[in-house]
Amino acid sequence: MNENMQNDSYVEIDLFEILSILKSNLLWIILSAVLFAIAGWAYTTYAITPQYEASVNMIVNTKTDNTSAVSTDTINSARNLVSTYAIIIKSNTVLNQVIKDLDIDNMTYDTLEGKVSVNAINDTQVMRVAVQDPDPELARKIVKEIAKISPEEIVDAVEAGSCKVVSQVRVSSSPISPNVTKNMALAAIVGIAVVMVIVVVKSLLANYIVDDDDIQKYLGLPILGVIPEIEEG
Repeated sequence: MNENMQNDSYVEIDLFEILSILKSNLLWIILSAVLFAIAGWAYTTYAITPQYEASVNMIVNTKTDNTSAVSTDTINSARNLVSTYAIIIKSNTVLNQVIKDLDIDNMTYDTLEGKVSVNAINDTQVMRVAVQDPDPELARKIVKEIAKISPEEIVDAVEAGSCKVVSQVRVSSSPISPNVTKNMALAAIVGIAVVMVIVVVKSLLANYIVDDDDIQKYLGLPILGVIPEIEEG
């Protein structure tokens, strides 16, 4: 029991020591956060290419008979097919045709496939097709061409249902990435963590005595007196 209490006291002393070290180096920690944040801003602004996004909404339906009523099962079936339709939209059959139609031979299928995303909107049968590119006009043309080509390919592939565009193509007026604020915050956190680790490790590895507290702590000797430092006048 006494041994456990002693170990607990050592942990408490170490924690207080670490907090004291961090407090005494607070200025350096704040300065490092500011410097890293500035570096994060500079890197984000000048080293990362801004990306614009163009998107369009498309609705999928498994109903082939226009006279039949739309049931809940029909909607659920169409909703479940969104992931299948997304694979078709991002297939080389569709995207290679987009590359050919827009005459963008400098872009490979793999490159274009990485720019395209397809997601269901709020777990509905409506899916959002989006394209990101540094050129907003090119992103608009690509997503418009995808919306033109993909419905027929989807119907041919699943041999049932339909897929229709239900919105106009929208293009972001400002870059959606990179997020300057987020990157600055992450850089500041990294800066704080780096300096905290450095100052704590440096202080804990110091093997010399600085003041009377260190004498009592490391040598276990009582302090009989302290000679004050006198400046020469």
